[in-house]
Amino acid sequence: MGQKKRKPEEIVVKLRQVDVLLSQGRPVAEAIRAIGVTPFTYYRWRKEFGGLKLDQVKRLKDLVKENERLRVKRCWNKGSGAVSMTIRALR
Repeated sequence: MGQKKRKPEEIVVKLRQVDVLLSQGRPVAEAIRAIGVTPFTYYRWRKEFGGLKLDQVKRLKDLVKENERLRVKRCWNKGSGAVSMTIRALR
């Protein structure tokens, strides 16, 4: 079975769909089947994105990108000694 990488925004929408179906009285297994994922995937998504709203997911995504950018920059600077020079300049 092919795997599809879903965007965080899509995941939040699917989690909300399950919440609506559950509030209508449908069983959890049926609600999960209705969004087209496995129970394992649903519970993993719920653990990671459970209480988030769309704007919070976008902010989280931006922070993850920023952290990655800073890590790459730090690793690049670490080899050249620029970090230690910057620290000395700040003292």
